[in-house]
Amino acid sequence: MKRGRKTNEANSSSSEETTEKESKRHKVIDEKTVIAQSPDWANLLQDIILQVFQYLPLLDRAHASQVCRSWNQVFHMPDLWRCFEFELNQPATSYLRATHPELIKQIIKRHSNHLQYVSFKVVDSSKESAEAACDILSQLVNCSLKTLGLISTARPSFMDLPKSHFISALTVVFVNSKSLSSLKIDDTPVDDPSLKVLVANNSDTLKLLKMSSCPHVSPAGILCVADQCHGLRELALNYHLLSDELLLALSSEKHVRLEHLRIDVVSENPGQTQFHTIQKSSWDAFIKHSPKVNLVMYFFLYEEEFDPFFRYEIPVTHLYFGRSVSKDVLGRVGMTCPRLVELVVCANGLRPLDEELIRIAERCKYLSAVGLGECEVSCSAFVEFVKMCGGRLSQLSIMEEVLIPDQKYSLEQIHWEVSKHLGRVWFPDMMPTW
Repeated sequence: MKRGRKTNEANSSSSEETTEKESKRHKVIDEKTVIAQSPDWANLLQDIILQVFQYLPLLDRAHASQVCRSWNQVFHMPDLWRCFEFELNQPATSYLRATHPELIKQIIKRHSNHLQYVSFKVVDSSKESAEAACDILSQLVNCSLKTLGLISTARPSFMDLPKSHFISALTVVFVNSKSLSSLKIDDTPVDDPSLKVLVANNSDTLKLLKMSSCPHVSPAGILCVADQCHGLRELALNYHLLSDELLLALSSEKHVRLEHLRIDVVSENPGQTQFHTIQKSSWDAFIKHSPKVNLVMYFFLYEEEFDPFFRYEIPVTHLYFGRSVSKDVLGRVGMTCPRLVELVVCANGLRPLDEELIRIAERCKYLSAVGLGECEVSCSAFVEFVKMCGGRLSQLSIMEEVLIPDQKYSLEQIHWEVSKHLGRVWFPDMMPTW
């Protein structure tokens, strides 16, 4: 009995040892498999790492470059620094994440020969952030920029700087770029003389000029650009910079056909802004020269300030009303805007726009996109409007609160009726309830 018990114990011990050895062997195999299946980040193709780095903010990009030698090599590749966008703000005045100016200066010092697309965005109202942007701007001496953007999303920012400080920094870029094709400047003290420097050095290459809220620029400054930059394809301006002389200059035989003209018509204080009138003959000459141009107009006016507009035919293609607009003005839109492609009305009041919408559908044969916010339209008039426009309405964004049920259609019925005339399923937009 004792011998049998010992034999059993020995067999059991041997079995346990075998099981333990098998377990260890499988564990080693599993660990090797995991190691073999784990990605080798250091040996990723540099083209893939480059694409990933291009989506990273500058600070994250710098941190990633410290992972390994391969990633650090990608960090210094010229292709990574052709496009350079960053934000500036002071931590004490903004919770937004910014790029440290010293890091930006190091990048520019090392990669100035590669930079082509540069954008500065000041996202707070501190003078320090704007000064840092100007200091960095003045270092772009050896850059052959193609695109430059200077945007201030908070006031006064750039406007709070001494004008000479900003102009001297900007002029450095204009003089040294020689191949600038796109310039976007918002809320800055840029002036006419600096635009002349721009033209003198980049007249053959400039294709896009966007200027908003630049009080030191006059219509004569913009006219100088139009006269000399014959390759200009897109122009975005405040309305006070638009003039008959500018339209005629853009209509000259030596000038290429403009593709986009964007105009902001803005009033900060009701009754204190005087708006001039552009002659119909100037618009006619402009359209004759550039028959396919997109004329985009953004209106942020008070109702009593619309008097100079829509009194005769105007070649606008895209209309956006950011504030309340009267029935009378919308009625004039239907009579004077035959080229209209897109119409967005954010607010109108409590008087239904039935007749105005029907008139727009009758006269505006190219209308393909409509958006209505705080307005009122009877369900019957809306269905008739859609029926007249037909399937060409590729975009139809109407808040449900806009539609007023009547004897012919309820809110439940209008979905089916509009979908039938559009040739696709359509629902009104719903107001979020959070």
